[in-house]
Amino acid sequence: MKINRTYLFIVLSSIALLIVLIIQVNWVFNIAKIKEDIFNDKAKMVLAKTLEALGNDKVTCGNFEKGGSKNDKQKVDSLLQTNMKLYNIHIDYTFEINPAPSNENIFTNYLNLPQNSFQGCVDVPSSKSKLNFKLIFPEKEEFILAEMRMPFFISIVLILVVIIISWRTIFSVLKEKKIAEQTNDFLNNMTHEFKTPITNIALATKMITKELRIEKNEKQKKYTDIIQSENDKLKFQVEQILGMTELERGEIPLHQSKVNFDELIESVVHCMHLQFENCNAKINLELNAQNNSLLADAVHLNNAICNLLDNAIKYSTSNPIIVIKTFNERHDIVFTITDNGIGIDKSFHEKIFDKYFRVPTGNLHEVKGFGIGLAYTKFIIEKHGGAISLKSEKEKGTTFIISLPNA
Repeated sequence: MKINRTYLFIVLSSIALLIVLIIQVNWVFNIAKIKEDIFNDKAKMVLAKTLEALGNDKVTCGNFEKGGSKNDKQKVDSLLQTNMKLYNIHIDYTFEINPAPSNENIFTNYLNLPQNSFQGCVDVPSSKSKLNFKLIFPEKEEFILAEMRMPFFISIVLILVVIIISWRTIFSVLKEKKIAEQTNDFLNNMTHEFKTPITNIALATKMITKELRIEKNEKQKKYTDIIQSENDKLKFQVEQILGMTELERGEIPLHQSKVNFDELIESVVHCMHLQFENCNAKINLELNAQNNSLLADAVHLNNAICNLLDNAIKYSTSNPIIVIKTFNERHDIVFTITDNGIGIDKSFHEKIFDKYFRVPTGNLHEVKGFGIGLAYTKFIIEKHGGAISLKSEKEKGTTFIISLPNA
């Protein structure tokens, strides 16, 4: 089953987007965890310093063993505030100091603490008892969320931007695909519809010539020759469009066999000799490739070479001189066609192989065509595993360079 590349692109893009979103969400949670760990470390340091100062105050410890007075609590509160400023903690808190029962499992008690509480013990110097010191931050979660506000907001914005751009891209791709399919269907249907009248015109022209014997009338013969010539041109253009659309859809497979490339070139030149004679074109063949065998579809490769030679004739002002060369380069056979025509401006080099593109010539339309010849040629060359490029300057001619793998 043939895989639709457009839908494959959409699926892969969606998977990539989902992975990016998962990474982004995971990053947000990791940042929140880091923020909480930093806060916990600071809170533990505040608690440790407060317990150390409290342990050195025998009087205050003794008072808390008996319950503690208001002044004692204010003294501890002052210690906490000082230490919190030292560690840059600005959040409301409460604390509890109670005598620790002798049978209390301190380790188990620590494990059961809420996430917003921190606990420690301090020895009472005047006795062997201990005091439990619990530091509580009621707004700890709100504080962490406030710290996360900016990264979280930026992440949400980035996620939304990526989703919107991805959605618009996928929507545009599907829309362009639909337009392209409709265009191809239209061209295919249109050219198929043209084939019937073209065939009928050709048949009618032959019948007129045969049955009425109008070849004795030079004027009528001239008109029928024009009809036949223009009909042949139209038929060629229609066949070219049909061939291009069918090849792109994969409806016409390439039938490859071993081909002698030099013989193929000579055959093309022989078939086009009338065109060369009509425009006084001079053809120079320099077929120097030692290994000139390749696996190719002779019909389509023949058409591709015809297109290049036809362009060399059409875009020459007068007395075209066309040089055809072949030579080997590593495991490839290289084929060049050089003409002395009007050349192509460098600004159009990248677009010249685009389907339907024609070099702008203002209001002049001396050279006819649909702009699919070079697109067809490039398509065929690449289907054979080769490559095509050009060298050209305005008013200095053009050289097309084709490389094809040897058999």
